[in-house]
Amino acid sequence: MSAVAQARPDGVADPATPLLEVEGLRKHFRVTRGVVRRETVTVRAVEDVSFRIRPGQAFGLVGESGCGKSTAARALLRLVEPDGGSVRFRGEDVLAARGAALTRLRRRLQIVFQDPYSSLNPRQTVGEALTEPMRVHGLAHGAAARDRAAALLEEVGLPPAALRRLPHEFSGGQRQRIGLARALALEPELIVADEPVSALDVSVQAQVLLLLRELQARRGLAFLFVSHDLSVVRWFCERVAVMYLGRIVEEGPAARVLAEPLHPYARMLRDASPIPDPERRGQLPRIVGEIPSAANPPPGCPFHTRCPHVMPVCRTVMPGWTAAGDGGGVACHLHS
Repeated sequence: MSAVAQARPDGVADPATPLLEVEGLRKHFRVTRGVVRRETVTVRAVEDVSFRIRPGQAFGLVGESGCGKSTAARALLRLVEPDGGSVRFRGEDVLAARGAALTRLRRRLQIVFQDPYSSLNPRQTVGEALTEPMRVHGLAHGAAARDRAAALLEEVGLPPAALRRLPHEFSGGQRQRIGLARALALEPELIVADEPVSALDVSVQAQVLLLLRELQARRGLAFLFVSHDLSVVRWFCERVAVMYLGRIVEEGPAARVLAEPLHPYARMLRDASPIPDPERRGQLPRIVGEIPSAANPPPGCPFHTRCPHVMPVCRTVMPGWTAAGDGGGVACHLHS
């Protein structure tokens, strides 16, 4: 496939052409551990992660805490520098971009962070938080920037009077709306939503998710939606990738992957996800065992230490990628 986004005869980018292409993304951390006997180890946080997002698509990245999904999201934005792989946005090499080219790319790729209480500068008014990116990128200044900021607040459901207030004067849900308005200030094409509702009350979660859906439809936004909540991903996302120990083990349409997963880990993750059924309350199965250390991953399939279907080959050979009929695939010896 050509790295350059193809265009239709009317000049509009083809929606079937990927907006974001991530291939073989890798991020390792060198950490020192121990008190008496100190040693430095390599933590393989993200290992050979690949996926694609089309324009206007909501793509989910799910898995247990510590599986590497947030690190992968930050690495493709270069909030942490990846150690390998390729990231292309509309054909442009994100990892090779420097200076003005990187600044232009970052305008089109924005992020909403998980914690609304730490993602806003407590000494900066809401107006300053919204107008600063416009000024830095040369989009608007002075009164024009303030007018745009007021319009953004109204778009996310807050009054323009909030421009003069500080973050501590708002609730968690309101702060997350401010964070979303800040991301929208630069007219991005893709927003990375890193656990955007996990720190919010359930009723507020629904309001923010509905807002995200409205913005997606109105602005044609694409989302990389990072979450451990399968019910949220099932409702919001069109496609989903399941991560385990830094690797994607299954990818495909959300409706199929979360209803009839192929990988044993994805199946256990689905079965352990709470559902609104009072008769099954307290009867949900548990995922047996602990996730291995990313500093010392097991040989072969990384899930074989917890898998109920483990075979001898799983303990020594890393499974390859097997394509599924719906355009997705799975990394599992059961399907190779």
